[in-house]
Amino acid sequence: MSRLSPADPAPPPTRLLRIQEVAAETGLTPRSIRYYEELGLLAPAARSEGAYRLYDTEDLERLRFIRGLRDDAGFSLAEIRRLLEDEQARARIRARFQASHDQAERREILVDAIARVDRQIETLRTKIDRLETMILDARARRDHLAGHLEEVESGREPSPHEHGQARR
Repeated sequence: MSRLSPADPAPPPTRLLRIQEVAAETGLTPRSIRYYEELGLLAPAARSEGAYRLYDTEDLERLRFIRGLRDDAGFSLAEIRRLLEDEQARARIRARFQASHDQAERREILVDAIARVDRQIETLRTKIDRLETMILDARARRDHLAGHLEEVESGREPSPHEHGQARR
């Protein structure tokens, strides 16, 4: 396996993709990508001479992350924005902490960082609580239906649904 030596040429620059290519790569529509840009969730890496948006590998990863949070985890775009802002702030906080040697300033930086992580935890906990409620509701519906199935299988007439009785 060869390694790059100082005499070797530099690695090729990152290829920039136009919005249609990014859409195909990420499974998003160009309209969604533009909307994420309007909301401040994404900024294209560059613009072409014709003012076309151009995206790099980091942009693709960010879009996949946004899509995963939205589609797989069910986060709203507002929640995603907060999580992304906190991640960007984390990088700035790390740099400020490493650059500072003043203990009071370092303490202030750490208190801010902890508050941001606490906010992320609260956002995630709220999502978990909502999902747990949805699971409990689904289990109650399943148990209700299983009760009716048990009645049918035992040859009894299923009992009327509570909502049906209230309407009569």
